[in-house]
Amino acid sequence: MIRLKTLLGDYPTTHALRAGELTSTRVAFDFADVKQVASAFKRTVRNLEFDVSELALTTYLMAKAHGKPYVLLPAVVLGRFQHPFMVYNSARGELRPGDLKGKRIGIRSYSVTTSMWLRGILAGDFGLDIDSVRWVTFEEPHVAEFKDPPSVERAPAGKELLAMLLDGEVDAAVLRDTTLADPRLKRLIPDPDQAARDWHARNRAIQINHMVTVKEPLSKSSPDAVREVYRLLREAKRAAPPPAPGALDMTPFGLEENRRNLEVAIEYVYRQRLIPKRFTVDELFDDVTRKLDG
Repeated sequence: MIRLKTLLGDYPTTHALRAGELTSTRVAFDFADVKQVASAFKRTVRNLEFDVSELALTTYLMAKAHGKPYVLLPAVVLGRFQHPFMVYNSARGELRPGDLKGKRIGIRSYSVTTSMWLRGILAGDFGLDIDSVRWVTFEEPHVAEFKDPPSVERAPAGKELLAMLLDGEVDAAVLRDTTLADPRLKRLIPDPDQAARDWHARNRAIQINHMVTVKEPLSKSSPDAVREVYRLLREAKRAAPPPAPGALDMTPFGLEENRRNLEVAIEYVYRQRLIPKRFTVDELFDDVTRKLDG
């Protein structure tokens, strides 16, 4: 049996695996004890700490561009449409996507996947030149080799994103969740649910946040272990409640099921100059992970 150091969040589609309800005679998982899985992504792409690691898709693409030895499994563990996550302070007047030129937008980090998707939406659907905005960040990129573009500035030490928004120090912000606890907060994109449906109809894709990766040396030396990891992930997904009738599956498995989703993501990431080349979808996989559903 191979023991695998693993970074994986506890979601409905991974819970059976995380809870030990699914076991294997081939592999065992040593799960990292972290409250927020994203807080450990640096440990994956900088320290190469995990054999199996959930990663934000933008982080993975950037890590691959800089030669980090991880390959993708065709397993989405977090997907969502990002339209509701950018908000503004309505007490300072109405703000719409077409008003953002020259504005300041607070985000956790420039390369966060939610912010990547939102910049792509604002550019593609609303015509915003993303370089005309000042992006105010609080964290450095996960991938150490990436340098933020000139349109990015770091928030002063000790500042907090929501407080800066309410105090007028930024004009809009990308928040971690869609709960608008303060009545002054309004969503920047009007009717974000309809906007998401329209985006899906135009692009024939969902917006992936996190997928699962494995170390390339593991895939080369122990392909059966990688196949077993994928089997267990798929079984955990099957053990979760299915999507509501008529709802999209936001955690699809399979290379072909995710091909279009990955094509759109790669294009968005490339256009924002987060990676220096357009990867093909097949380049993200190796000879083992490319055939997991074959």
